[in-house]
Amino acid sequence: MRRFPEPISNLVAAFSALPGVGPKTALRYVYYLLKQPKSDLHTMANSLRILCEKINTCDQCYTYTEDDRCPICIDSQRNDSILCVVEESRDISTIEATGKYTGKYLVLGGTLNPIEGMTPDVIRIKELYNKLEQENDITEVILALSPTVYGETTILYISKYLKDRQMKVSRLARGLPVGATIEFADEVTLGDALSSRKQI
Repeated sequence: MRRFPEPISNLVAAFSALPGVGPKTALRYVYYLLKQPKSDLHTMANSLRILCEKINTCDQCYTYTEDDRCPICIDSQRNDSILCVVEESRDISTIEATGKYTGKYLVLGGTLNPIEGMTPDVIRIKELYNKLEQENDITEVILALSPTVYGETTILYISKYLKDRQMKVSRLARGLPVGATIEFADEVTLGDALSSRKQI
């Protein structure tokens, strides 16, 4: 295998740690950056430094924020009685873009996947339970997790804990996405669409 100067090898290793980036793609990134003006590289390096120094985790919902508490958690206009549980911080911006949700959030930080070390003590299930114990005004928990095997497992795990509590537990509706054709829908998705059908 070809040996590269240490700075190139170090950056290739750093890029390779990103999700979906293998050594060849990482090397392409490094060579691309080497062709850019040094001022652009300094700007990028400075942005990474600022990201490291100024971004914190909200002490209430665990999303990323510049302060101790995020804008949603300090917003008095938000509905404190509804808690939407999401996998990652990026899911909040996706839900907020709909303009249909006005409650609060909690970021789990992943879904249960014991093979990859994602156990209940690694993701924020304990923090969710503690929040529900401490905040008596929460009347509904929305489990807004992706409908993957691991998302479904996490929903089942959390809903078993919550079934004896005096609160509504819901999940996102499932079915055919807009623009999809029935011909290419799998049986599970089509079955969910039929079960969740709406009257016209």
